[in-house]
Amino acid sequence: MATDSSLPQNVEAAALAERPLVASEVRRDSLIDFLESLLVTILLVLFGTTFVVQAFKIPSQSMEPTLLVGDHLLVNKFIFEGNGAWYEKVLPYRPVRRGDIIVFRFPYDDHAHYVKRVIALPGERLRITNQQLYINGSPVAEPYAYHDLTAYDPMSENFPPADHFTARGLRPEWAHEIENSLQDGELVVPLNRYFVMGDNRNSSLDSRYWGFVDRRAIIGRPILVYWSVRATADDYADRSVMGSLRGITGTLLHLPSETRWHRMLRAVH
Repeated sequence: MATDSSLPQNVEAAALAERPLVASEVRRDSLIDFLESLLVTILLVLFGTTFVVQAFKIPSQSMEPTLLVGDHLLVNKFIFEGNGAWYEKVLPYRPVRRGDIIVFRFPYDDHAHYVKRVIALPGERLRITNQQLYINGSPVAEPYAYHDLTAYDPMSENFPPADHFTARGLRPEWAHEIENSLQDGELVVPLNRYFVMGDNRNSSLDSRYWGFVDRRAIIGRPILVYWSVRATADDYADRSVMGSLRGITGTLLHLPSETRWHRMLRAVH
């Protein structure tokens, strides 16, 4: 009588398949699942902070009263066209507009991130006379502009300065560039450059003092104050690792009492 020699092997395979996993195998599978989830999370975070949104904080008074020291912002990086990338033709990008608040890399020193408002676009002519901004010869209403009478700054009164080589606070590189950008007493913004200022006109180091912002340096536009804490510029003066750790520790210790709850989730305009 013939016998099926494969039967014992099938029975053995079925038994192995039904055998419960031992603890070491469970831990290994859990570790693999965890690493896969962690990798996906890291990739999503990297994609999001590279292309979509990023967090920044306000360390100075230059944008007051619109943005306060201690405001923590979410910045939309998925908004401005002008970099020449292929995806700009298919994604909902738009040009930088006058009045936009932008985050950008400072053109000098350590290229820190700055937050200012766009005042003049490429090709436009600007001047300031008695605190009044003129673009292409026409006055521009600026409801967001704030002039602190206790902090007089001649550059907030009139710009360009009559003598840009002796004007107080100008970077030497900018003093020479102003000379090449003047036309009939007005400053002409070059192609792919932007003129920016802080809303707090008497307490802002901006394009009046160091020059234009290159389009390639623009990171995005703040859209939301997701958290705000009572702070001063001195609290953010130490930009070292230890200074940052001390600031974070102090904030966490006084989190409930120092949070400006009324500014949470406020849109930025």
